Amino acid sequence: MQPARHHGTPNEALGLDLASDSPGFAPRSFGESPLPAFLSPPSRLEGVVVSPTPNSHEGGPADPVEYPASGTRRRGSLSENNFQEQKHQMGKRSARFKKPSRDSNEEFQLHALPTGWDPIEERRDQSFIRHVKPRSDGQQLLMEAIDSQALTLALGPAGTGKTYLAIAAAVKALDEGRIDRIVLSRPAIEAGEALGYLPGTMEEKMAPYLRPLYDALADRLGGKRLRQYMADGTIEIAPIAYMRGRTLNNAFVVIDEAQNCTYVQIKMLLTRLGWHSTMVITGDPDQTDLLPGMSGLADIANKLSTLSDIAVVKLTKVDVVRHPLVACMLAAL
Repeated sequence: MQPARHHGTPNEALGLDLASDSPGFAPRSFGESPLPAFLSPPSRLEGVVVSPTPNSHEGGPADPVEYPASGTRRRGSLSENNFQEQKHQMGKRSARFKKPSRDSNEEFQLHALPTGWDPIEERRDQSFIRHVKPRSDGQQLLMEAIDSQALTLALGPAGTGKTYLAIAAAVKALDEGRIDRIVLSRPAIEAGEALGYLPGTMEEKMAPYLRPLYDALADRLGGKRLRQYMADGTIEIAPIAYMRGRTLNNAFVVIDEAQNCTYVQIKMLLTRLGWHSTMVITGDPDQTDLLPGMSGLADIANKLSTLSDIAVVKLTKVDVVRHPLVACMLAAL
């Protein structure tokens, strides 16, 4: 039968046999240095156990860490700390891996467009014939007049290519460097309908009325170049109401649907012509949306036809390049 142990000394309380033959341990006598810190038992202070173990995360001096007196727990070992640190790093790394996926999902969120409708459709730029060739004698005369005269009035029925030939000449002059910009203008007159006020900026309000000009420009330039030229001001939209007082130098001006302009408006537009500029006015006097007697296109054309430096080209149903039925209907109507 073994004798009962007493708990007088700390070493015996811990159950350590320091007198054994184990390497690194030797019997301790009075006056020798105390035990190392990791072998000393925790001290009790008023029901709270204070552990003097150094902080393994920071490596600095020992920070007192309090534990409840009931169920005393020691600080985790070094291997447990390393495991916690690795787990923390793995959590950060997984968060970094997940972040690009969240960003990629946010990029594909759909948002409603503020304007609603864009006059320039998003489509691939198609190849086109670099030089436009006339299809009739009247078109040949019109193209020669635009190239030789600073002011040209093109009158004729629908489908004769008045607007397209004017836009083609403007793009050609811009590509050759003879002008700096293209100015487009057209009266905002509804064809027998009252649409009311349109929302948006000035360009957005005029976009539905200038759609034929956009179509011709996109056909000659492509959607990408057209957007670029409109963004930097190379192609300008100038409503007729805002043209007064301007002098258009080094520009190619196209006034489309001039049959919906009054005599005073056309006179004002003609006097906007500046140095090194070309102006083409197109319209059909027989398809005006104004009240009878208000359109001034026919009167202006008759008065300017007597001047040698101004070309007035009158196209007929023979010059129609649309569906053959268009020419037949124009003759019948």
